[in-house]
Amino acid sequence: MRAVFLDKQTFSSTIDFSSIEQTVTELDCYDITSPREVITRCINADIIITNKVLLTAEILTALPQLKLICITATGYNNVDIDAARKHNIAVTNVSGYSSQSVAQYVFAQLLEYYQQISHHNNNTEQGLWSSSKSFCYHGNGFHELAGKTLGIVGYGNLGKAVETIALAFDMKVLISERPNTTQKRSGRVSFNEVITQADIITLHCPQTPDTEKLINSDVLSRMKSSAVLINTARGPLVDEQALFEGLVNNEIAYAIIDVLTQEPPPENHPLLMTHLSNLKVTAHIAWASFESQQRLIELVAKNIQGFTQGEQLNRLD
Repeated sequence: MRAVFLDKQTFSSTIDFSSIEQTVTELDCYDITSPREVITRCINADIIITNKVLLTAEILTALPQLKLICITATGYNNVDIDAARKHNIAVTNVSGYSSQSVAQYVFAQLLEYYQQISHHNNNTEQGLWSSSKSFCYHGNGFHELAGKTLGIVGYGNLGKAVETIALAFDMKVLISERPNTTQKRSGRVSFNEVITQADIITLHCPQTPDTEKLINSDVLSRMKSSAVLINTARGPLVDEQALFEGLVNNEIAYAIIDVLTQEPPPENHPLLMTHLSNLKVTAHIAWASFESQQRLIELVAKNIQGFTQGEQLNRLD
């Protein structure tokens, strides 16, 4: 079967795609594909492999040969699942590949913030230790993670991986129940309890109509003024204008943002223009350790192989 990879550039150039090549008769790869190029590039394809390219009902209707869509991510809001089902097109995703990568990112950022690593390195490089009258130069000082309360919103593979590291640091962990629900599962607390009690809130839930703008002006106003917010999930989970205003007004102490509503973001995005000292923004890279990327590709290859053998592996349709 002929496969087309529409946005290979979403992966690092060093990633090995041979496992996918071995499962298909032909693999055509494109770095990036614009909406107007999708049909032309896929008209003779049996399989589409894509990370973020939008596959609408109109596009799927125009591809009668298409049999399988492999999403190289966990989220699948870029594919019209109902239209795929209507046209008997199988859709698969992947999950569990980035747990260690995301968890490592979360704690790398937290350690940078609480330990003030860059600050203390800079103090030494600037000669402040050499000129100190004491055996050490304290600078801004730093805080321990031990004893801090970490609130986890979204308790799948990613949330559980973060919890494992948090417990190793002797942190207290609160697992959030779904917002706006009276359900109380064992081991979970209400969303309101998480946002009002946690020193750190980290988001790992999917983007759904119920979670869009989950972090808004009301939520930010109820968080601790010393709280840290981390979003490595999806940009729309956070009301970005509300976050900007909350950081300016010191409603919370710090935010670590790896995802934005529009990606890539416009140059005049408020969270990129202001250079706030209490904000760090990275370019959707928490998932993307080399190891994580390679695991993902191996899982996509298994999805293709499973489909050709009649298995229902990681099917969404």
